[in-house]
Amino acid sequence: MISDLERLIDTIVKEKNLPRDVVIEIVESAMVAAARKRYGMTKDLEAEYNEDAGEVELFEFRTVVDEVEDDDIEITLEEGRELDPECEVGDSLGLVMDLEELGRIAAQTAKQVIIQKMRDAERELTFNEFKDRKGELITGIVGRFERGSIVVDLNRAEAILPRREQVMSETYRPGDRIQAYVVDITRATRSPQVVLSRTHPGLLMKLFEMEVPEIYEGIVRIEACAREPGHRAKIAVSSTDSDVDPVGACVGLKGSRVQAVVGELRGEAIDIIPWHPDPARFVVYAIAPAQVSRVYIDEAAHTMELVVPDDQLAKAIGRRGQNVRLAAQLTGWRIDIESESRHGEKLESARDELSRVATMDEDQVDLLVRSGFQSAQELADAELAEVAGILGIDEDEAQRVIDGADEVVTALIMEEAQQRQSEESDAGTLEV
Repeated sequence: MISDLERLIDTIVKEKNLPRDVVIEIVESAMVAAARKRYGMTKDLEAEYNEDAGEVELFEFRTVVDEVEDDDIEITLEEGRELDPECEVGDSLGLVMDLEELGRIAAQTAKQVIIQKMRDAERELTFNEFKDRKGELITGIVGRFERGSIVVDLNRAEAILPRREQVMSETYRPGDRIQAYVVDITRATRSPQVVLSRTHPGLLMKLFEMEVPEIYEGIVRIEACAREPGHRAKIAVSSTDSDVDPVGACVGLKGSRVQAVVGELRGEAIDIIPWHPDPARFVVYAIAPAQVSRVYIDEAAHTMELVVPDDQLAKAIGRRGQNVRLAAQLTGWRIDIESESRHGEKLESARDELSRVATMDEDQVDLLVRSGFQSAQELADAELAEVAGILGIDEDEAQRVIDGADEVVTALIMEEAQQRQSEESDAGTLEV
């Protein structure tokens, strides 16, 4: 016959989805707490669930001694042998206690302990379930809204989508399905905190992994990802198999795969570009759909200057700078863009200034301009070895070139000062 306690344990196991041994342990610890409420903290108590009887048995343990100093934890050899004829001094005897003596207050304590331990067990179970899911996609149902955050029902647990992790253009109502990226799982006071995100680049990458089998299998790799959530994103992909086009695999037949991702991101535009180990070529790919005429690299400043046709300038920069901003995030390089006409003007200005350096001929000026020098000041600040290497001269000659550039800079400063003086003088004459 099933006891009331056994029936209660079975009900808790089913409703709370807790392991049976955990529930039994909770009941046992509750009985010990109830007994301590009745008898105090000094007794050595232990509870054990009897599966056959369907009830908890409570024991107090006493050590067999020649002379009792503490009645709560010790028993004489004579008394001990009445319970166990074979016991000896030093043995520990377990005495069955009468549960009926615990009383109403102790029973209330047991109930409170069970409730609290159940909550603790549920929290631990939830934490253990989600602690290894950080960095994964998870699907839930919008439950309620709390101070701008969305509480998501995950069936046996709740997660939170903070305002900072939400896409401002997306709106949800209670009952809506929502798919998000798990950014963190922490032990909170009330319950484990599963923190979700709809803005994290990982969401985009995981969605592609779901839609593109080649990514899941490791044939195609997402090398980099950049997003402006709700607006536009760029991903760079490569392939470990020369027969597999990484971009084509991500786009899918008639764009089916990328459109599935766009749909889940509620219309966020996605550029899929091929990754390349050469930084300059990678940046050129990243700035697509704009075309690039020339690339200048400054390794020290980790900067690239892209020159584009005049009619491609707006496309390269993008609406409110979005295209170049995403390209910079994707590649990790600072990117400056200018049109061919503006670049041509800068080159002419650079040639004019550098041509004033008396120690250089036209071919040397062209070499410096092609190497990125845009003013006499830049040449004056350059390293000896760099100038010598570009011009193919020794360091003594390079020093003369740098000194000549320094003289040109001084002359330019004086000319600018004279020009200012002249303008101020003309303005004073007009006032009179």
